[in-house]
Amino acid sequence: MDRNRYGTLFGENLEKLAGKCIFVEKTADVVPTVAELLHGKTAVASNAPFLAECGVTGLTQVKSGFTDREALRAICATADVGITSADYALAETGTLVMLSSAQEARMISLLPPAHIAVFPRSRLLVNLDELLLELPNPAEQTSSMVLITGPSRTADIEQILVRGVHGPGEIFAVIVED
Repeated sequence: MDRNRYGTLFGENLEKLAGKCIFVEKTADVVPTVAELLHGKTAVASNAPFLAECGVTGLTQVKSGFTDREALRAICATADVGITSADYALAETGTLVMLSSAQEARMISLLPPAHIAVFPRSRLLVNLDELLLELPNPAEQTSSMVLITGPSRTADIEQILVRGVHGPGEIFAVIVED
């Protein structure tokens, strides 16, 4: 598959799952894009260096820099939006791959009602096979690898689709061309 097509395929597949994908040209375009998505909402951001590089952690409504787990849990429980980067993204399924670490606490992507992932296009891979070639032993790198494929949803109750049951009901991917 042509590497230039990964972003388009990722976006198409994420949007089939009711997620939203936004492409920006450079890191300087991230702050206005995220600010528009937040529009008066409160947010918590991970300590991912890429978010700081893009300026996301400098937005007034964004809280970041948490190292204490209980303080992070408290802010995640009240924030409208969680903002993370993504270690990888899988084009064939529209999946975000999050490796839990001190910089990327998984509760930020799971607890608030909406999730925004900001990452460079270079993190796009074709599929799970390519991810496992890149990370053949993920347990050696992280205690938890979370695969996020669209907003949380279930149809367990009378086969009625409900979003946001076990995680965010809205998900946005902001992909920075690099």
